[in-house]
Amino acid sequence: MKSNTYQNRWAALALLCTAQFMVIMDTSIIGVALPAIKSDLGYTQNGLQWIFNAYVIFFGGLLLLGGRLSDLFGARKIFTAGFGILTVASLLAGLAWSPTVLNTGRALQGMGSALIAPASMTLLMTTFSDPKELGKAFGFWGASAAAGGSAGVFLGGIITEWLNWSWVFYINIPIGFVVIVLSKKYLQRGSKTDGVVDWSGAIMGTAALVLLVFAIVSAETAGWASTQTIGLVGTAILIFALFLISQKKKKYPLLPLSIFKAPNLSAGNMVMALMAAAWIPLWFFLNLYLQQILKLNAFYSGLALLPMTITIMIVMVGITGKLVARFGFKANLITGLLSLSISLFLFSMAPAKGQYLVQVLPASLLGAIGMSLAYIPGTMAAMSGARPEETGLASGIVNTSYQIGSAIGLALISVFATHTTQNNIELGMDASQALNSGFNAAFLGAAIVALVGLLIALFSIREKK
Repeated sequence: MKSNTYQNRWAALALLCTAQFMVIMDTSIIGVALPAIKSDLGYTQNGLQWIFNAYVIFFGGLLLLGGRLSDLFGARKIFTAGFGILTVASLLAGLAWSPTVLNTGRALQGMGSALIAPASMTLLMTTFSDPKELGKAFGFWGASAAAGGSAGVFLGGIITEWLNWSWVFYINIPIGFVVIVLSKKYLQRGSKTDGVVDWSGAIMGTAALVLLVFAIVSAETAGWASTQTIGLVGTAILIFALFLISQKKKKYPLLPLSIFKAPNLSAGNMVMALMAAAWIPLWFFLNLYLQQILKLNAFYSGLALLPMTITIMIVMVGITGKLVARFGFKANLITGLLSLSISLFLFSMAPAKGQYLVQVLPASLLGAIGMSLAYIPGTMAAMSGARPEETGLASGIVNTSYQIGSAIGLALISVFATHTTQNNIELGMDASQALNSGFNAAFLGAAIVALVGLLIALFSIREKK
C-alpha cells in the first residue's frame, strides 16, 4: 500500500484539490445566478439569502461531525460518501421547482461538503510525509480554493447567461462522478480510531444554528418582539446550552471544551466568525448591486467580479505567506481587516447611478486584498496555541466558526438591508433608490462588523516574539 500511495500521491493530490475546488466553487457560483433564480422560482428579496445560508448552515454545523466520522471510519470512505451526497444534491438543486426544493438541495450539498472537507484534509496530511512535499501540496491546495472562487464567479455568469441557472448545479455531477470512480484507485483508505459518534451533539449543534438563523430571517415579518422570534431564539439558546452540557459530560464529545484553554483559540475564532460575517455580505450584495442597480447581465456581472477573485488567488497564494513570515500573523490580520472595512465603507456610499470603474472596481480590489491578507493569518492565530495532537480539532473549529459567522452575519445584515429598503419606500423614495439604500446599509453594517473583528484582533490576539 505504501508503494502504491507513493507512486500515486500526485494523482491523489489532484483529486483532493478537485474536492477543495468544488467546495469553494459551490459557495461562489450561485452569486451571479441569484437574480435569475429569484425570477424563476419566486424568491423574495430577503429569502434569497437561504440559497446561500442553507448550504453554509449545514456545512458549518456538520464539519466537526464530518471530521469525527473520518477518524472513526476512514478518510477515504467518508470522502467518497460526501461526494456521493454532493452529487445527488446537485441534481436535486438543478431540478428545483420551488424555493423549498432548492433550499433542500443546497442543505444537502452542505452536508456532503461537511464530509468532504475534513476527510480531504486528513488524506492530504497522510499522503505526503515529506515536509517539503507537504508544503508544496498545501500550495496547490490553497491555489485550488482560490481557483474555485474565481471559476465559480466567472462560470456562474457564463452558465446563467448562455444556458440556465440550473447548470450551476449540474456542473457538479460529472465532476463528482469522476472523483468517486477514481478515489478507490488513488486515495489511501485512511486509519481508523476507536470511539463512538456523538450523533446527538451533531443534531443539537446544527438545530440550534438553524433555529437561530431562521429566527433572524423571519423577524422582519414576524417582528423582533413577537412570540415567534423570542420563542425561536430562546429555543436555539436552550438547545445550544444542552449541547455544551452534553459535551462536558461525554467520553467521546464532538467538541471537547478543554481545547478552548489554548491561547488565542477563542479570540481567533471570534475574529474568523466576524471576518466571514463581513466578507460574505460584501460578496452577496455586490452581486445584487451589479445586476439590480447597475443592470449588468449575468455574464458581465461575473466578468466584473473576476479581477476581485483573481486578486485573491494571486495575493493569497503568492504574497500572504511571505508577508506573514516577515511581519507575523497579527500585523497582517489587522491590516487585512482594516482594508476590508475600508472597502465596505466605500461600497456603502455607492450611488444608484454608479459606474463600475469608479464605485466597484477599486473598492472590490481593496476588499479582495484585505481578505487575502486576513484569512490565512486569522486561521494561524486561532490555531497558534493548540497542541500538536489538537491541530485537527482546532482546524475544524476554525472552519466551523467561519461558516457559522457567514450564516448569521448574512442573516442579520440582510434583515437590516430589507428593513432600510422598506422604510424608504414607505417614505416615498423611488424603488431603485430605495433598493440601493438597502444595499448601502448592508455594506455599512458589514464594515462595522469588520472593524469589531479588527479591534478583537488588536487587543486579544497574542503573538510569540
